[in-house]
Amino acid sequence: MKYEILFFSRPGLKKNALLTFCIGVIFGIFFAYTTVSITECHFKDFKILPSKFSYDKNSYYDRHSHGHGHDNAGSFNDSVVMKDHSENETLHFDEDLVAQELKKRIRVICWIMTSPSNHIKKARHVKATWGKRCNTLLFMSTVEDKSLPSIALSVKEGRDYLWGKTKEAFKYIHEHYKDYDYVLKADDDTYVIVENLRYMLTSFDPKDPIYLGCRFKPYVKQGYMSGGAGYLLSKESVKRFVEKALPHKQCRQDHGGAEDVEIGKCLQLVGVKAKDSRDNLGRGRFFPFIPEHHLIPGHSDPNFWYWKYIFYPIVEGMDCCSDTAISFHYVDPDNMYVLEYLIYHLRPYGVSQNVDPSIINKLDLKKESNITKTDQLTNKTHHNK
Repeated sequence: MKYEILFFSRPGLKKNALLTFCIGVIFGIFFAYTTVSITECHFKDFKILPSKFSYDKNSYYDRHSHGHGHDNAGSFNDSVVMKDHSENETLHFDEDLVAQELKKRIRVICWIMTSPSNHIKKARHVKATWGKRCNTLLFMSTVEDKSLPSIALSVKEGRDYLWGKTKEAFKYIHEHYKDYDYVLKADDDTYVIVENLRYMLTSFDPKDPIYLGCRFKPYVKQGYMSGGAGYLLSKESVKRFVEKALPHKQCRQDHGGAEDVEIGKCLQLVGVKAKDSRDNLGRGRFFPFIPEHHLIPGHSDPNFWYWKYIFYPIVEGMDCCSDTAISFHYVDPDNMYVLEYLIYHLRPYGVSQNVDPSIINKLDLKKESNITKTDQLTNKTHHNK
C-alpha cells in the first residue's frame, strides 16, 4: 500500500511543478513588459560604447513639436487652391519700395526641407505664401515633383536621414548656384518674413564666414542654430561647409543625427562663426515655435527643454519678440495664410511704418517715394558677436 501511495503521488508533484513554472513565466513576462514600458525612453539611448557623435536624442528632440514628418497640416483641404489677395488697394501702393530694392541687393536662396508626403500638405503653402519673396526657392525632397518643383536628392527618406538630406542640399546649391549672397534653410512648416531677414542682413557681409538663427547652447562650444526656426549661412559659409567641413573626419560622415546639431559642429570646425541675430533691444528674431507659444506667458513648463537650450536670456509676453521678427516654426497651412494676411495685407488706417534712415541712404531711393523716415530705428544687433 505504501508503494501504491508513492506511485500515485508522483504525477501530482509533476503537475504542481508545471503549474508553478507556468505561473512564474507569466509573471516574468508581465513584470518585464511593465518595466520596459515605464523605462522605454531610457533603453532607446543606452550605449555600451558611446559614440563621439552621440547626444541624448530624447532630451534634444522637441517634445513640444509635431515633429518632422508628423501631421501638423491643420484642417486645410488638400484640394483647395488659395487665391491671392488683391494688390490693387491704395493702402499698399509703393509701400514695398525699400523691400524690393533690398531684394535686388541681398540675394537669398531659400531651401525647404520637405518629403514626398508633404508636397501637397505643406510645401505648396510655403510656395504660395512667404516662399515667393525669396530670390530663389528650392524644395529639397527625395522625389521630383514638377508642381513645386522639388529636387530629388540621393538619400533615404525619414527623420533619421535629415542630416544626409541637409548635406546633399547644400552640395547641390554649391554646385548649381553662384549668384547669391546667403542661403536660408527652413522646414515646410516654418513661416519666414523675408523682408525682415534682409533688413537684418544689412548689418552683415556675405563674404564673412557666419551663420545666424535661433541659437542654442548644448553640444557645440559656440552654440548652434535651431533647424525648425530656420538658419542662414553666408556664401562663404556654404563654400567652407561643402569644400572643407564635409570631407573633415570630425564632421559626421553618416546620415544619422540631428541635422542642426551636426551642421553646427561641422561649421565650427572650419571657422564659421555663430552670430547674434537679435535686434538692438535684445529681442529674438528667429523662433522655434508658433507665435502664441512665445507671446503667452506660462505656456511652457519651467522644466521644458527650451529654457535650458536657449543661448540668450529671453522673456515671455509681448516683449518676447522683435518688431522685425523673422521666423516661426510649427505653422500649419491654415496659419500660413493667417500670418500672410495679418503681415502683408491688414493695415491700421492712418498708421505709417517707419523705415531705418541709414537703409534709405544706402539704397539712395528717390525722394518722392512715400517712405516715412525716422531716427529711432537702427539695425545693430545686440552684441554682434
